[in-house]
Amino acid sequence: MIRLQREDFDPGVELARLGEGDPTIGGVCAFVGLVRDRSPAGPVTAMTLEHYPGMTEKALARIEAEARARWPLEDVLIVHRHGRLTPGERIVLVATASAHRQAAFDACQFLIDWLKTRAPFWKREEGPDGPRWVEARAEDDDAAARWRGDDRKE
Repeated sequence: MIRLQREDFDPGVELARLGEGDPTIGGVCAFVGLVRDRSPAGPVTAMTLEHYPGMTEKALARIEAEARARWPLEDVLIVHRHGRLTPGERIVLVATASAHRQAAFDACQFLIDWLKTRAPFWKREEGPDGPRWVEARAEDDDAAARWRGDDRKE
């Protein structure tokens, strides 16, 4: 399941629903991303995430499908927020459920790495010096490269 929303979410409620009643699930792995109060560019007082409705959902569906093709997953959940968020607020939840823990761990990390590098979001931070657009980071590309089986960058 994929959801894009402005509203906050409750990770406990979301995880309780994931694969509910499915006795084949042996493990669930989850990641909750939060807005930090600083970035390499300086202090952050707020972050605004923009997206193009329709395009972003399709990109997230492709990312989920790729995870399902790589690992034996019983369920997947991606909740990504958009709009203006402040430090400490939840921004993303990724959870994977599988019969085996390693598949759940690997798929969860893959999904986060792919979301960071392939999901079409535009991020603008606000700080004491005003707003600034967030550029793609080389370390995110490096993290994603290992899922391609090599260290090439796109």
